[in-house]
Amino acid sequence: MDHSRHFYIDGRWVAPARPRDLAVIDPSTEEVCATISLGDQADTDAAVAAARRAFDGWAATPVAERIDALERILAAYLKRSEDMAQAITAEMGAPLDWSRQQQVTSGDWHFEAFLAAARAMDWERPLGPHAPGERIFHEPIGVVALITPWNWPMNQIALKVAPALLAGCTMVLKPSEISPLSGLVFAEIVDAAGLPPGVFNLVNGDGPGVGSQLSVHADVDMVSFTGSTRAGRLISKAAADTIKRVSLELGGKGANIIFSDADEKAVKRGVARCFGNSGQSCNAPTRMLVQRDRYAAAVEIAAKAAEETPVINAHQEGRGIGPVVSAMQFDKIQALIQTGIDEGAQLVAGGTGRPGHLNRGYFVRPTVFADVTPDMTIYREEIFGPVLSITPFDTEEEAIAMANDTEYGLTNYIQTTDKDRLHRVARRLRSGMVECNGKGFGKGSPFGGMKQSGSGREGGVWGIHEFLEVKTVSDWE
Repeated sequence: MDHSRHFYIDGRWVAPARPRDLAVIDPSTEEVCATISLGDQADTDAAVAAARRAFDGWAATPVAERIDALERILAAYLKRSEDMAQAITAEMGAPLDWSRQQQVTSGDWHFEAFLAAARAMDWERPLGPHAPGERIFHEPIGVVALITPWNWPMNQIALKVAPALLAGCTMVLKPSEISPLSGLVFAEIVDAAGLPPGVFNLVNGDGPGVGSQLSVHADVDMVSFTGSTRAGRLISKAAADTIKRVSLELGGKGANIIFSDADEKAVKRGVARCFGNSGQSCNAPTRMLVQRDRYAAAVEIAAKAAEETPVINAHQEGRGIGPVVSAMQFDKIQALIQTGIDEGAQLVAGGTGRPGHLNRGYFVRPTVFADVTPDMTIYREEIFGPVLSITPFDTEEEAIAMANDTEYGLTNYIQTTDKDRLHRVARRLRSGMVECNGKGFGKGSPFGGMKQSGSGREGGVWGIHEFLEVKTVSDWE
């Protein structure tokens, strides 16, 4: 059965209270690939009510049973991996190989990490030797609204659904209306796993509609949101009247600091990291800061790497980057590239318009600017496309100051073979994560930022704690 126009509420697929269709556009072809329904207030209320009815029973379920439920979801997810890859490719333009190898696998990677974290957690314990009769309990916060973005759909769904489920929360998931197909496949997976009705609910909708309704709903205890900083501000304000907990994973403008002693692959690796997922990652290293004596060579290497980056139809197998997600994003990126040119940055690769071999689809030329200064728009604004800015620096102090000179604080990057320098710089960078020398983070590491990149942490034990309340009971023994 085609569930594209349905919602998943109280353990079954239901029609919307008031049909309101929205076309899902394939960014490779600019053609309609599916049609979904957008939820109304009545749909939101029904989903929240189902989650509220289910909460007491699910909260009282032993942790071992919640772990078993997530294991069933993981097993069902692995069986549907190709369906999920095809959905992500169609809805947001990730090339098929990238969907299979990065987008889909991010989901099971997080599921496995959360399962390990849940098994190792102390869900209840004494306060300490000084107060052995006092007991600390970790209990679910309640009904949670999970609002996820279009750029890494299953990564973010996994980072929210899995810990909420393990914590004992019940939930309403609102995927991005731009990339809703993966969310619908996931709801089918959850249905196949056989959770109690009402524990997991899905309603499609947009931010001003279902997103806002969930943010102000009196029976929602927490909102976990990933998306733009602008939307994060609105959600925080909307949630304030009901004193909801709000967890936010927002934008970024990461600096990649390349010191003179960095390994020879540092620049090329930084370009690839920036352009991955067509530049549509909040933690992309979009500002490359290069020590002066390596600067000229770095610009040349980066320009060549950009020119050699294949741009391919997302449905085509093979290595390359696909389109950006929508006409709106395409237009925004084109305007920012033009702004970079107009403000005097040196364009060394790419530029405005589509790649020459593609005349349809939201394809952006892999673009590199050199001699970018901190007063330029492309240095400061999150572009969310395959656009890299390169800036020279002279001293360690200067590099740190430049990296921190942003309203964002999600991920910064350091390239150096000097471990003492790595330690000094990493401690002083104002970001939630610092990736060094191309070494990625391990399973269960915390993901999140500082400043206007958001609040809270996702992943592993930190992600589970986001959905828990702490209760203290005296005279337990």
